[in-house]
Amino acid sequence: MRADAARNLEAVLTTGARMLAADPGASIANIAAEAGVDRRTVYRRFASREDLLAAIHSARLAAIEDAIEDARLREAPVAVALHRYVENIIAVNRTWPVDLARMLADDGVHARRDASIREVDAFLQRAEEEGLLRPGPPQGWAGALLPQLMHLASRQMPDLSPAQAADVVVDTLLRGLGAS
Repeated sequence: MRADAARNLEAVLTTGARMLAADPGASIANIAAEAGVDRRTVYRRFASREDLLAAIHSARLAAIEDAIEDARLREAPVAVALHRYVENIIAVNRTWPVDLARMLADDGVHARRDASIREVDAFLQRAEEEGLLRPGPPQGWAGALLPQLMHLASRQMPDLSPAQAADVVVDTLLRGLGAS
């Protein structure tokens, strides 16, 4: 793909994610205009609105997978990996604010999302075993709480950089679940 075509695709996908998160009824023409491309450009790439939405969801999943990989959850020191993961996911949530729930009927999407969840759950287990998180809360509680905190930080603290928002999330998580 040519560099300009790649830039246009990225603009359409990120603009589409933002606009569809704010207004699920946003038209392809409006998305194209906001992205700075002609609507025919969008229709050449995506035959339908559902195809565009599927591409947005796929891009979000890829960004989540990249964020997990970059955090080095298996090998980095636990505290470093936790902060890097949270910072990365806050950036993903801000770039790709669409909810994957609509796409979970797709087996491929569901499998990719479940693999990411398993990776994070294994990391949180490691964090408990290494003493960063205290044992005691119900099984899976940290894994349920962390995404909610990241979602809140992504939406409720737009003036903070992803790193600053990650500081708040990690502090909140550790003071609530951290070892004394």
